[in-house]
Formats: sequence, structure tokens, C-alpha cells
Amino acid sequence: MTLARMSTGVPAFDNLLGGGLEPRVITQIYGGPASGKSVLCVIASVSCLNEGKGVIFIDTEGFSIERFRQVAGKDAERLAGSLFLYEPHDFDHQGIVIAGLDRVLSRGGIGLIVMDSSTGLYRTNLEKGHDAMQSLSKQMVHLLGYAKRYEIPVLITNQVYMDVQKNTFVGLGGTALAHISKAIIRIDILNRYRKATLEKHRSLAPGGSFEFDIVERGIFVRNGGTG
Repeated sequence: MTLARMSTGVPAFDNLLGGGLEPRVITQIYGGPASGKSVLCVIASVSCLNEGKGVIFIDTEGFSIERFRQVAGKDAERLAGSLFLYEPHDFDHQGIVIAGLDRVLSRGGIGLIVMDSSTGLYRTNLEKGHDAMQSLSKQMVHLLGYAKRYEIPVLITNQVYMDVQKNTFVGLGGTALAHISKAIIRIDILNRYRKATLEKHRSLAPGGSFEFDIVERGIFVRNGGTG
């Protein structure tokens, strides 16, 4: 049986992903600071909450209550009752938070797990080299396990670094994070607007995109998107 995809709350984003966020897999959004990753996560969370399902939101960069209120509008207080917010204070605590999510998930009613950002705290542990990478991989495998067991989508964001050999920004976490994410969207800041591009998908050709601006209520899509 094919499970229904979950709307991101942005039709152009849904189209980019072939109908929305796919259950049982991890979808990754990566890009530089202020590129719109967090806004898209909040919009997707509100979309899920509006469907009557709970959302687990792990935030390592400071959850914007004001942005949530702007996107959720008059229903913000009601919807917040089904938002389970976790704010780990370091990379080790991040692992503990992820390992303990089963207590909430086992009660039922959760429709989405969001992690913004999956590599924000990992970045502070880069000097640990292989050990840090192993820990990050273990955390992502744990999230994927939840996605499969509870048949829900997981949406993560990822930070970037400059690959001096390729002379371009790439996502943190190396091939491990790229491999475990079955759909990857890159966000670029172009002049005054942003562009979301499908970089990887297990059933769609890469290259589809849409352009958007960040506005008070979330985002404004500048075009319909290209497939």
C-alpha cells in the first residue's frame, strides 16, 4: 500500500517533491544562513498541525515563536498544543533527545518529525573527526528508524561549508547524511530572492526548482516551479 504524502504547505514545494513529503524517508533541505530553511520547516509543521496531527520539532538554532505565530495566524495558540518542541543544548544532548522520542511517538498522533538543524551542533564537534561523524550517522539512522516504524516523514535541514576543491558550498555531514536522505533540496540566495532546487530524489529527475521570497506570513513563490 502506498502511503499518502504530506503537504509542505507550499504547493510549489509539494510539486518539487512529487506531491509532498514522503513518509518513511528523510527529506533534507540545505543552504546557507538566512536562506529560508527554517521558514519552510515552520510552514510544513503548521500544515501538518492543521491536518490534526502532532509535530515533533527539534530545534538547535533557536525556535522563532514569532515566526510560528505569523505562519499559524489566529490558530497559533491552538496548534501549539500539538507541537512538541525540543531544544538540545549540545551535540551529545541532541543524541539523547533523538533517542528518547519513542516516548512521544508511541502514544500515536504524530504526523511529522522536523530537525532544524541536524548539523548545527555537530559543527562544534568537528575536531572529534570520525567519532563525531559516527555519532551524527547514528542519530540520523535513529530518525530514519522512527520514520519507517511510524510511517511518517522526517524533514531535516543541513548547514553548508565551502569545498575548496570544488569551489562551491556543499552540505555538512558528508556522504553519510547525503546517502540517508532520499530527497535533497538545495536553497541558494540569488540577488534578493531564494531558489529551491531538487538535487536528489529516488523517483524524480533532479533539477526542478522554484523561486521564492521570505515574507511575514511565510514565503511568496515567485513562479510556479519547474519540473
